Amino acid sequence: MTMTTTAPTPARGRVRVETGRKRVRAYLGGQVVADTTAPLLVWERPYYPTYYIPIADVRAELVPAAGAAVVRSPSRGDGRRLSVRAGDAVAEGAAVRHEGSPFPELRDAIRLEWDAMDAWFEEDEEVFTHPRDPYTRVDVLPSSRHVRVDVDGVTVAESTSPRLLFETGLPVRHYLPRPHVRMHLLAPSDLETHCPYKGRARYWSVRTAGGEHRDLAWSYATPLPESRAIAGLVCFFEERVDLYVDGALQERPRSRFG
Repeated sequence: MTMTTTAPTPARGRVRVETGRKRVRAYLGGQVVADTTAPLLVWERPYYPTYYIPIADVRAELVPAAGAAVVRSPSRGDGRRLSVRAGDAVAEGAAVRHEGSPFPELRDAIRLEWDAMDAWFEEDEEVFTHPRDPYTRVDVLPSSRHVRVDVDGVTVAESTSPRLLFETGLPVRHYLPRPHVRMHLLAPSDLETHCPYKGRARYWSVRTAGGEHRDLAWSYATPLPESRAIAGLVCFFEERVDLYVDGALQERPRSRFG
């Protein structure tokens, strides 16, 4: 899960721009609206990049958006919001162009709103949620550590054969075999999320005498190839439970999921 990039452009504020080498396509209304082999990866926030597409590689019609069409950005420069037309499909205000950006690379590039498109592909693999960060790595390792998960003083899972998932920038996650989880304390929830590195996750809430803790555990039934070792295993938000590793209570990590 690596990508060759050009030398980083000096960042302004917290924004960084690099040129990727993957073929990137976006679809709307069954049509290809963008197809490029030179996408720009723009870190507008610290957690993951956004794709900007060279305007020459945008196939859809771009027209001025109705209403407030100016996008203010102190780092990228003011932008103009555009609507995307592909046949009968219209994504209103789903594109932005920063023609006067202090980043020369962005002046002739279009930012397509990720969720406004029907689908995104990196090469021939569909990607969900956001572009993959070339600097994020996921390692899944088998372990013989003794792991125990308590909620409200009740042990809801305990195992000596966890799999530890190490993902850049996030706490270590302890995935446990389902037979080692007290599944009768878990109730399926309606929440479903997608991760560009792991795939689609479904969630459970945990019920104890102390109450219900919503969306506290999750599992990937059919994870993406690089994370297949966690298929069917259960993980808990360690930010919200008491986690013991080899008998020692772990400090609850701080993350954006806390």
